[in-house]
Amino acid sequence: MKHIKINIAIILSLALLAFNCQEDDATIGDIMAPNTVEITAEIVGADSDNPDGDGSGFVNLTATANNAVSYKFDFGDGLSEVAPSGIITHRFTTVGTNTYTVVVNAVGTGGLSSSTAMEVTVRSDFDDPELKELLSGGSSRTWYLAASEVAHLGVGPGNISVDAEGFWYPKWYAAQPFEKCSEEISDCLCDDEFTFTLDANGQLTFELDNNGFTFFNAGHQGVVGENAGEDACFAYDTSGSKIVSLAPSLTDWTTVPDPDFVARGTSINIAEGGFMGYYVGSSVYDVISVSDTELYVRTLDANDSGLAWYHKFQTSPAENEFETVFTNLVWQDEFDTPGAPDATKWTYDLGAGGWGNNEVQTYTNNAENVIVEDGLLKITAKADGSGGYTSARLKSQDLQEFTYGRVEVRAKLPAAQGTWPAIWMLGANFDTVGWPACGEIDIMEQTGQDKFNTSAALHFPGNSAGDAITEETSNETATTEFHNYTVEWTSTAIKVLVDDTVFLSWANTSDSAFNADFFMILNVAMGGTLGGTIDPAFTQDTMEIDYVRVYQ
Repeated sequence: MKHIKINIAIILSLALLAFNCQEDDATIGDIMAPNTVEITAEIVGADSDNPDGDGSGFVNLTATANNAVSYKFDFGDGLSEVAPSGIITHRFTTVGTNTYTVVVNAVGTGGLSSSTAMEVTVRSDFDDPELKELLSGGSSRTWYLAASEVAHLGVGPGNISVDAEGFWYPKWYAAQPFEKCSEEISDCLCDDEFTFTLDANGQLTFELDNNGFTFFNAGHQGVVGENAGEDACFAYDTSGSKIVSLAPSLTDWTTVPDPDFVARGTSINIAEGGFMGYYVGSSVYDVISVSDTELYVRTLDANDSGLAWYHKFQTSPAENEFETVFTNLVWQDEFDTPGAPDATKWTYDLGAGGWGNNEVQTYTNNAENVIVEDGLLKITAKADGSGGYTSARLKSQDLQEFTYGRVEVRAKLPAAQGTWPAIWMLGANFDTVGWPACGEIDIMEQTGQDKFNTSAALHFPGNSAGDAITEETSNETATTEFHNYTVEWTSTAIKVLVDDTVFLSWANTSDSAFNADFFMILNVAMGGTLGGTIDPAFTQDTMEIDYVRVYQ
């Protein structure tokens, strides 16, 4: 399809940034004012049958001038862009055949500029009225960072040439729930408000309320003239309404090798350098998915198109609360019957040997180490009087094993230095495939030296022992009060919580170790890799468990 070139060389005005008007060939010392500014336009797909183009809205613009070092284009649709070469392609997205006044400013040395303009008439057939409706709610809708979700901020390869097997998702980094909402950055990211408004003429606009501060990527802090050397907050004015145009995605999503992945295929273009919270220099966001309550977008880093940034938004402020998807209680032990633990629910690991972690206790099933009394299961680690220690390790292996669900254990932990309490799960195929191939879910662990924090971990091939997926959370009353230690485990995610607050979240996949039966383990170890140095005056200490409940 041939292109029709429209050559217009009419200089409409000559605006010099100086106190007096200058002639076309005027100079001020070494400062040269641009002159003879011209602009030409090629409307893509234009021919005798389609004089206004093929409906794509693309126009190739070329500006020239004497003494110019750069050019700024104002396209007449609310968007503008700088092109040092004077050559640029712009997509006009207002549906229908429309005429735009394109103004080009030729910038010379010393900042002197001259301008000219031309009218371009071009047809655009693209529209996504459903997206406009969803973004704006039909009039005006405010969005917030989905901070409680995994990958509310993420990064991955920008295009297929960088990574053909992973260029469509945040392969390299995915923020954990509320990870980017620490006190230092909450007010400049997690509290941002994004409002899309749709007027009666179908024009979409965007406003960002950033509370006066924006979270800048380390590579883009030159915009504010500072450099923290890492991602940081800086004062930045984002006030004002900005025009939004929609266009087809420039990414060919058919090249994605995952047959289950489907992108919307529409990009959001925000005028005047507008952006959605985290600053990476881009104003163009590819919509991956959108609904009445959720928005997932992708944008390429303006300094490096090999980096793709991902953002998740929702229509209500993120609350650090959790709602389970499992409500059917399928198994429990309330520890209401005094004496030995229920033999239909629990068995034991017995003996010494370090248990792979240089632990020093010997596990028994003696009442002095494990007993149900006062409505509690009590696992007690004791000094045996001869330099050794005894304790207990209960397990539901071969008695209660399950795939997926919510496991909730209410417990109070031992306070003595050197005790290592744990509430955890192990793959039921442990005896045949071994560890870590069987998988391990540590719902709660506490080191022997730090009794003010608890942690969780996931162990599996490639991520085990010191390379496990781990997170820690403050738990200052762990040894003085009961807390709920919980795992929510589905085919797509594993989330670990303390008192219904998620602090570890991991995306489960179909090929992981976490899609088969697991069994429960409750124990108190002594010393070893996490127990550490034992208090020389230690005599005994107890982990008390109020209940164990499994929901599916």
